[in-house]
Amino acid sequence: MIRRMVIALVMVFACATFAEDGLRIAHVDSKLIFDGYKGTRKAQEEYDRQVAKWEQEANLLQKELSAIKEKLDKQVLMLSDEKKRELEAEYQKKDTELKNFIDRVYGRKGELITQNEKVSAPIIQLIRKAVNEIALQEGYDMVVDRATGAVLFWKKENDLTQKVLDYLNNR
Repeated sequence: MIRRMVIALVMVFACATFAEDGLRIAHVDSKLIFDGYKGTRKAQEEYDRQVAKWEQEANLLQKELSAIKEKLDKQVLMLSDEKKRELEAEYQKKDTELKNFIDRVYGRKGELITQNEKVSAPIIQLIRKAVNEIALQEGYDMVVDRATGAVLFWKKENDLTQKVLDYLNNR
């Protein structure tokens, strides 16, 4: 919170200084652009398909684990010690497999995050390129992003968000 306030104050003072120098400043909302870009929908569908595969795999592992546990619980009195140890070992193995899968896919450095970055990075790069091209064409010296929360005030006529979206979607 404090960091955002500091950034906001720096932006206010910087904008005031730039305005005195005759610099033109525009703004965009990168979240609106990202969400409204047609290419994002395709990437989201690809990402969702992969997430669905991971969810199926996790569900299958969970069902296998539950089946072993149920078998162990129902037959515990009828099983020999050796068979009971085998089932318990199988349960532990499957439990470890499920935990490793969850960590590998959903962990802090998991495949879910990696896949999201892989899908998002080209779109973010494309958005930045479009913003740069439009800002240069229209003679702006600086473009700030409202989505970061650092912009306290903006004039609607300096908003390039829709122009960037149109540029991207009409390519």
